[in-house]
Amino acid sequence: MIKSELIAKLATENPHLTQKDVERVISVILDEMIDALVGGGRVELRGFGAFSVRARPARAGRNPRTGATVQVRAKAVPFFKSGKELRERLNASGDD
Repeated sequence: MIKSELIAKLATENPHLTQKDVERVISVILDEMIDALVGGGRVELRGFGAFSVRARPARAGRNPRTGATVQVRAKAVPFFKSGKELRERLNASGDD
């Protein structure tokens, strides 16, 4: 599911809200999550999972085409750890 599909689904399920309002709400939520991560924080959605930022150190890499060594700078990358409820629902056998 992509962002536009999420917005369309939420607008359909909530007819009292316009699609523009739903789009604005989704954008605010995502912007706040991004701001929290940029500030070094953590975003936890109970039952779904937690987003955090991890630091990757500088390292020597290789250009796959030429085989030449290149320096890769240190960087911060987003990290997601799934919640218990999400893992349980993904691994449910469906035989219940």
